[in-house]
Amino acid sequence: MRRFLSVILLGLVCLGLHAQDRADIQAQADGYLWPADAKVLAKLDEWQDLKFGVLIHWGLYSIPGIVESWNLCNEDWVVRPEGSKYEEYKQWYWGLSEDFNPTEFNPSQWATVFADAGMKYVIFTTKHHDGFCLFDSKYTDFKADKDYLSGVLDAFRAQNFMIGTYFSKPDWHHEGFWNPYYATPNRMQNYRRDLHPDWWQSYVEYTQNQLKEITGGRYGKLDILWLDGGWITGDEVGLNELLPEMRAKNPGLICVDRTIEGPNENYQTPEQMVPAGQINHPWESCISLGNDWGWTPDNHYKSAQRVINTLAQITAKGGCMVLGVGPTASGIIEDKAVVILRQIGEWMRLNGEAIYGTRPTRIYNDGNIWFNASKDGNTLYAIYALPEGENLPRSISWSGNTPKGKVTLLSTGKRLKTSVSGGRTTVTLPKGLKNEPIALKFSVQPAN
Repeated sequence: MRRFLSVILLGLVCLGLHAQDRADIQAQADGYLWPADAKVLAKLDEWQDLKFGVLIHWGLYSIPGIVESWNLCNEDWVVRPEGSKYEEYKQWYWGLSEDFNPTEFNPSQWATVFADAGMKYVIFTTKHHDGFCLFDSKYTDFKADKDYLSGVLDAFRAQNFMIGTYFSKPDWHHEGFWNPYYATPNRMQNYRRDLHPDWWQSYVEYTQNQLKEITGGRYGKLDILWLDGGWITGDEVGLNELLPEMRAKNPGLICVDRTIEGPNENYQTPEQMVPAGQINHPWESCISLGNDWGWTPDNHYKSAQRVINTLAQITAKGGCMVLGVGPTASGIIEDKAVVILRQIGEWMRLNGEAIYGTRPTRIYNDGNIWFNASKDGNTLYAIYALPEGENLPRSISWSGNTPKGKVTLLSTGKRLKTSVSGGRTTVTLPKGLKNEPIALKFSVQPAN
């Protein structure tokens, strides 16, 4: 995702336009291509209103609490237990399928916890790179003993979430991708396709069949198909041919062929980072609450304050944020994560107006202050992202975005003392505020 680190976009006038008005725009400077399907554009606009979602990684890797299924990958950055032998380790990992028994599986708890945190959409991992399926696929026996996907999606629909499914295109367990005839030197298929076209075709057909199972109606209407494993493109597994069928059953389906520039990457997904500046097309920072995407023991979680500050920055730059939280092997969200998510939710209930349904404004940042605008542009919000370890100052100030009329504290609705001098606005904060990020609401003077 290095292209996001240096992105500097011109023509920010486009930020004030609806997606439908920009549908005829072709490839952007960083490779984005606007969808031509009006229903997809409408769904993207709806998704951009939500701002805050959850990405759930859960699978065999949750049993030992390791970095997802990456330990299967024979690359030099992967760290396995000292003294372990690669082939023996792989067989041990595959054998975890016999131990996947989440006796406390409670998707209603997950959905309630995430709804209380202020999250509005979910992306659930149906299959990671290891190939272990959490849905009832008839094309493999390498799957859980029950259809967990159905229960998860039902629970989140009951909480009015927008529904998304994560699916790994690479499948390290399938012999059409990692064939046992050869060693597995890295994450790619372990053979030359031109020498073994039948192997490759078996993998492609398998992938297509599983995508049809997930999107074919058995699991209800889907809003987002989040395809991971960008070293294999959607084109290589026939995504262009599949999408019309998928969208016939899931109108407006947002396809996210991650890191693959073109018509099937309907929004872009910088991972574990925030782009340097505003981006004028749909995007989402995917950031884990802890160090890893799935559950690990003694995980070091980010504070609620850090998550809120990051969310304020992302929305001011025009994006959404999906926060990665992994259930335990037993099937619940652990208490220490619940505490942090509850704190985020308390802030969002009082200040969410400054986040949800907003769009970027031309002047979007001044120091620790991030600005969002209402969709009609008539109201601005200033979020002071209080740095961790610091106390709220007695006043905050910024240049530009000069208020017209009163400035109110969003959490209480109280009017705040405000002065403007030399184009710089200073707002005095009342005593006794909780030491956390704050959000202000105001109208702006028209530009000269």
